[in-house]
Amino acid sequence: MSKIKILPEILSNKIAAGEVVERPSSVVKELVENALDAASTRIAIEVENGGRSLIRVADNGIGMGHDDALLSLERYATSKIYKDRDLFSINTLGFRGEAIPSIAAVSKFTLTTNDDTAHTGTEIVVEGGRIKRVSEVGAPKGTMVTIKQLFFNMPARKKFLKTTGTEMGHITDVVSAITLAWPGTYFKLLHNGKLVNRWSIKSDLMERVVDVLGKTIKNDLHRIRLNIDDLSITGWVSSPRITRSTSRGIYVYVNGRNVKDRIIQHALFEGYAGRLQKGRFPLAVLLLKVPADQVDVNVHPAKHEIRFAQQKRIHDAVADAVSKMLRSTDRPGWPTNSAFPLRKHSVSEPVSHFPRIGIGNKGSENKRLEERKKQENLWEKKRFGDLRLIGQLHNTYILCESDEELIVIDQHAAHERILFAQLKNRSLKFGKEAQKLLIPETIDLGYREADALDKMIPGLKTLQLEIEPFGGNTFIVKSIPALLAHREIKPLVVEIAEKMAESGFAADIERAIDQSLILMACHGAIRANHPLSEKEINSLLEQLEKCDNPSHCPHGRPTWVSWSFRFFEKSFGRIM
Repeated sequence: MSKIKILPEILSNKIAAGEVVERPSSVVKELVENALDAASTRIAIEVENGGRSLIRVADNGIGMGHDDALLSLERYATSKIYKDRDLFSINTLGFRGEAIPSIAAVSKFTLTTNDDTAHTGTEIVVEGGRIKRVSEVGAPKGTMVTIKQLFFNMPARKKFLKTTGTEMGHITDVVSAITLAWPGTYFKLLHNGKLVNRWSIKSDLMERVVDVLGKTIKNDLHRIRLNIDDLSITGWVSSPRITRSTSRGIYVYVNGRNVKDRIIQHALFEGYAGRLQKGRFPLAVLLLKVPADQVDVNVHPAKHEIRFAQQKRIHDAVADAVSKMLRSTDRPGWPTNSAFPLRKHSVSEPVSHFPRIGIGNKGSENKRLEERKKQENLWEKKRFGDLRLIGQLHNTYILCESDEELIVIDQHAAHERILFAQLKNRSLKFGKEAQKLLIPETIDLGYREADALDKMIPGLKTLQLEIEPFGGNTFIVKSIPALLAHREIKPLVVEIAEKMAESGFAADIERAIDQSLILMACHGAIRANHPLSEKEINSLLEQLEKCDNPSHCPHGRPTWVSWSFRFFEKSFGRIM
């Protein structure tokens, strides 16, 4: 008896669904892209329970007739490719011919459509991939797809879904990303009967960009335009002082398709070279147009990834366009990294680099552990007050000496540790040391960030950071800790919301408060490239000495490194 068997169609459709339908947001993405391919100008997305109970996408596109509606449920049936060469010259968003039958295979599915060629529309009801009913119904021109009980027949897949808030966050991200490239289309998103967001038709793409990224950054977005032969690059990137802690503010489109492409993202960062702190990400909307036969979109079942025929050309063009734009916005006579300075030397570099030229000539790893232990015990032997100040290096590092060592202190990391200790201590004294704002700050967030911040409002209030909802995804900041009175508050609140949304801090209130304090300390601390007077340096050292853990900033980075006098003697050949 043969061991190899042809799989039943229902099972093969489930396998295909595993590739195409990762979660509710995957369903929304496929259906909205199909609606756009159908020339829709109005698309309504309705979701219940984060997509578990219901996903409904209705459009006013060209619709389908009876026969086409039935064919759309067959695997590999498509209106978008006909010949072999069409696979490598795709101009539409949907193309694989798997999405509709795959979704229908793992849900209770209803397709209602009308192409306006007949007096009635067609309704097809499918359950777990099996057609239950086909009937004529009254329906307007366009298509409406209703998905109920997603993964009802795949409990193993269903149990991997996250919380309603998390899944809804993914759906909102997907819809927001799609709307950016289609300003001429009206979108509406509802969750559990309530309006989440509405994207009205815009005549200018910039207006849609502002709708998605937020009105407060409009003046910090810079336009990019580049046309080289058959390659076109347009879009907007943020000034270096407007950054985020994740890459979620970067949107890349190729021929209208939202993609995650490492080549383009790397090129974007290369364009920002010397202008971003490590771990920070710019905001960007990049729209590329390339000949359809120069890009392969048939790489990933969910169509997230693409492959360019001329990757280096695309990479270099994006990097050059971003770099030229940023150079044109630099202030005359100012260093290019003044808006958001980048440390030119990491604090940890001397520890890893210097052993190559001096320390440990006899080679063993044990000696370098010994060196670290000496540094850990330094403050048990010496007080900060015993150190002799030499000066500042690049207005970033404080140079001091003791009888035996040269000590280099990262002023930002040290001040972070001090502020964290002060903020944590004062957070126990709620109601004191708060600075009321004469004009409350207004902050716009994404759905996921807004949901996380809303849960953290009571906890943040204990830190003297008073925030209130202001409708939709907008919040107002009414008071801030007095220690941060002279700092910009918007970037701080945005980063707190992003971090909590990304890592789920809101689930653990104590951890969330500590993380918020760390971010406050980071935003309030003195920066690199900031000159300090001798009096300010001495005050910094005295305050650092009072901290419980003066050797590390709240993020865990060292606040200082040191080299022994003997190291220098050996390096210069004075001793062997």
